[in-house]
Amino acid sequence: MAIRTGSLNGDVPARPVDEFIDVLLERPRLRIERIVSTGQTTPEGEWYDQDRDEWVLLTSGAARLRIEGETDERELVAGEWILLPAHCRHRVTWTQSEPPTVWLAVHF
Repeated sequence: MAIRTGSLNGDVPARPVDEFIDVLLERPRLRIERIVSTGQTTPEGEWYDQDRDEWVLLTSGAARLRIEGETDERELVAGEWILLPAHCRHRVTWTQSEPPTVWLAVHF
């Protein structure tokens, strides 16, 4: 395997129309992604319902998540993380656009 390096908050695309997803590492039961959001949200009425656990860290920006069954949205700011167990239905209701919201997502 070749050595790779990078920066989570560097080389951020300028205001992409869609979220920008950069797969940093993928193995049979592991996927690590850098996601850049600039105001994107989950479309109304849609939910993420994933087969694997997901650990997410915000490295910059801010976001709000709605988790099915909870009355209040969860707000995340840079440096905060959340573990979403498999089949924890959730949606992104807001992301900060300036500076961009950068997520580190680990699916396992």
